[in-house]
Amino acid sequence: MEPKKIALLAGALFIAIAAAFLARSMFMSGGSPQATASAMPNTADMPHVLVATKSLPVGTIVGTDAYRFQPWPKELVEDAYYLQGKADENQLVGSVVRTAITAGQPVTQGSLIKPGDRGFLAAALGPGMRAVTVPVSVQSSVAGFVFPGDRVDLVLTQSVAGGGEGPPLKVSETVLRNLRVLATDQRTNALGDDGQPVVRTYSNVTMEVTPRMAEKISVAQTVGALSLALRSLADNTQELEEALASGEIDAADAESEGGTLLAVAAHPSDHRSTYSTGADVSRYQRSTVPAKPIDPNGGLTGAGPVVRVARGTNVTNVEVGSK
Repeated sequence: MEPKKIALLAGALFIAIAAAFLARSMFMSGGSPQATASAMPNTADMPHVLVATKSLPVGTIVGTDAYRFQPWPKELVEDAYYLQGKADENQLVGSVVRTAITAGQPVTQGSLIKPGDRGFLAAALGPGMRAVTVPVSVQSSVAGFVFPGDRVDLVLTQSVAGGGEGPPLKVSETVLRNLRVLATDQRTNALGDDGQPVVRTYSNVTMEVTPRMAEKISVAQTVGALSLALRSLADNTQELEEALASGEIDAADAESEGGTLLAVAAHPSDHRSTYSTGADVSRYQRSTVPAKPIDPNGGLTGAGPVVRVARGTNVTNVEVGSK
């Protein structure tokens, strides 16, 4: 190889090596800055503000899982915020959301109505809903384990005598489903002074219903005895799927309302009523109402032969030999 070409190759190799070292030194010195303890904000010195952990629509009864304290920039703290150390979060349990709060948004003092405040029950009601109070006993109220915010079914138990002899028909019927409990007696909070759930017996339960359901409950109280059946949290989703499959609820209409399918599932229902008679419990009980016995003489006292006399559309039985 010619000496000139060898010199050119050596020069190119030297330049490539020099460029590689230069690039390495530039990356080492000009890379991303290293985080230092002084550059990171100290969250311990920041005020902790109460924020919503999930979306809280208007009328929501607040529970312990609805909020938490988290660090917040000091210059963005408002006077209406709940600050850790200055506010007792346990006293907010059972409050009702007056204005909608999105997830991650600070909870303001004006956005909640505490139990006992004026307008508390009205704020807990959804648009177009009514509050109805039903008297219950210890047995019919799930032994006091129904708390505000729970959902229940309303069961009517009655005796139907009918027009005949024999024992009356014993029947129970689930007349209303998925009713939200607003208060038990005058108690809207399920927690005691120590922040722990307290089971207490009560004689009245206030529930959220539609105007039509309020009428039905008023009549049901005069027909028989009412009792509550506590619902599982998973029942709402299951019944929603059944309603969508049967066409009772239009999925397009439900999704058009902000995608609130769960809100549709949480709506009380007076459809798909079910019942059980005494015969479903015991073979010695009736399954039908006692029927009035048929008089073979058509209401006549005698047992002799009769003649049916038709006058137009009226048919009468005349006993032979009678006047």
